[in-house]
Amino acid sequence: MELPRKILIGDGVVSDVGAIVTSLGPAAKNVAVITGAVVKKRAGKECKESLDKWSIASGWHTVSDASMATVKKLHDSIKKNDPDFVLGFGGGRSVDVAKMTAFSLARPFLSVPTSASHDGISSPFVSVRGTDKPHSIKANTPIGVLADTHLMSQAPPRLLAGGCGDLVAKITAVKDWELARDEVGEYFGSYAANLAYMSAKIILDESEKLKRKDRFSVRTIVEALISAGVAACIAGSSRPCSGSEHLFSHALEYVAGSDCGLHGERVGLGTIMMAKLHGLDWQKVRRTLENMGAPTKAKQIGLSEKDVVQALVKAQSLRPDRYTILSKVRLDKESARLLAKSVGVI
Repeated sequence: MELPRKILIGDGVVSDVGAIVTSLGPAAKNVAVITGAVVKKRAGKECKESLDKWSIASGWHTVSDASMATVKKLHDSIKKNDPDFVLGFGGGRSVDVAKMTAFSLARPFLSVPTSASHDGISSPFVSVRGTDKPHSIKANTPIGVLADTHLMSQAPPRLLAGGCGDLVAKITAVKDWELARDEVGEYFGSYAANLAYMSAKIILDESEKLKRKDRFSVRTIVEALISAGVAACIAGSSRPCSGSEHLFSHALEYVAGSDCGLHGERVGLGTIMMAKLHGLDWQKVRRTLENMGAPTKAKQIGLSEKDVVQALVKAQSLRPDRYTILSKVRLDKESARLLAKSVGVI
């Protein structure tokens, strides 16, 4: 079981990044920072000044996509400088690429997210294009997480809404895990499942307050995302956080391309439908997503009825080893269409 050693959340904590690196690696004098162009322009100076203050040299690398080709280029470029740490400073793309790059270099990874768009900020799992797996793959758990709620509150609201989509997904992910335990005897970790479920429940129960998207809301959502990521660390797999709704999201990338909405937006749509299959309160899931400004209809992220139906039919085949409700309820095109229509996704 590998967990983050230190988690720091609060307004303005990006100014403490140098202190965090030093506390986690007293001998660290050289780090590689992987970031995006917008984040570097908006907050790169403050981050660099903090590293300089602690006499930590930093090499900055800007990425524009999350692919294995980018990871390979970064690996070859960063390896020359032999960094002590790799920092992922930015949104989900930068964090995932940095995590995978750190894994390939066998270096500790510090997660410094600037948006609350998914639970990968604290988990060992990454989603990058160009692997031989049609789903998230495992790298290393971040050695630390530094979440500046001021920076995160300035990110586009759509990203926070996407993070809520990724959180409500834990409701169906846990049910899928329970189903696998009952149907095929798979190991089920009650503690990890309850932690993931709690991360979803706070969003489902508090969405009327959280929809204000003030700093209190941002902090609550960030804490829930970090807790969900830690649940995956405890489980040693993505089981408590990723089920049939994530398979649907991955299938949409195959059917409609990788630009078909944000990860959390696709997962949120999937959760509405999988909640219906599980006999859960799918209307509450839909209301929660609506409150948080996340899409509840496929057309809101440019998806057609055909895209949704094809993804529902294809989803389970992407990972046949992972038993979910889609393993039990075999959808064909007509039953998939009726399901999506019954909950208003199409």
